[in-house]
Amino acid sequence: MYYEQTFKYERSEIMKCSIKIKNIETINEIEGVWSNDDYIHLLDRLDFPDAKNIAPEELMEMLAMAITDYKPEEAAEIVLTYMFSEKLSKRQIHNLACEMMEDSMTEEFADISLHFPLFNINRLLYKAFNGKFPNNKASLINIEIKFPSNQKIKITKEIVLKAISSGLQDSNLIKRMFEDQLSGKLEFTEAENILWKMEKLENGNVSVITSDYWINEEDFLSNEFEGIINEFEKDEER
Repeated sequence: MYYEQTFKYERSEIMKCSIKIKNIETINEIEGVWSNDDYIHLLDRLDFPDAKNIAPEELMEMLAMAITDYKPEEAAEIVLTYMFSEKLSKRQIHNLACEMMEDSMTEEFADISLHFPLFNINRLLYKAFNGKFPNNKASLINIEIKFPSNQKIKITKEIVLKAISSGLQDSNLIKRMFEDQLSGKLEFTEAENILWKMEKLENGNVSVITSDYWINEEDFLSNEFEGIINEFEKDEER
C-alpha cells in the first residue's frame, strides 16, 4: 500500500526576550580562519619550495610573497581551487576568480554557505595585492539576550538572528529576503550561514560575526528592544 507523505507548516508559540546591543563594530579580519597547514598547502600550490620547513611565524609573510608572483586573477583561482575544488567546477572557479576582482562575491554569490570562506579569501588577496580586490567588511556584534527566568532556551544562530531582527530597520536585507523564515512560516536554515561565527559568553551575552552586507550599525533602530521569536514547527502527516 502506498502512503503519500505531506507536510504541514505552522507557527508555534511566540517567545519573547529582551535584547541589548552592547557593541557593534566593523572588522576586516577574523582570527583563526587560516591554519598553518592551510598556509603550507597554499604555498605548495604556488610552487614555493620547502614550505614545510618554513618557521610557523613566517608562513603568512612567505605566502603573501608567493601570491604576488602571480597575476591577481591567477592567484585567486589557485586559492579558490584549494578551498572549493570539491564544491565548484573548474569553470565556476575560473569565473569566480575573475568576478571577485571587481565585485564583492561575499555579497553576490548565490550560495550563501560559501560567503564566509569567500570573505576570508578576499581578505587574503586584498592584503597581498594592496587593494586590487574589493574591501569586504564584517560586523562583530556583542549582544545581551535575556529570556524570562522560567524559560530554558537553547541559544542557536536561528534564535539569535530572529531575536535581533526585531530591532532592525525594515529596509534591512535579512528582513526583506527572509520574511517567511523570520515569521516562522518556513524553516530558517539560512541562519547558520548568515551568522558566520557565534560565541556564547557569560551572563546571557553572545558574540556574533556576520557580513556587514547583512547587518551593520546603521541597521539597528535602537540599542535596546524586545526580541520576538516566531518558532518554526513542522508537522508530518500521513
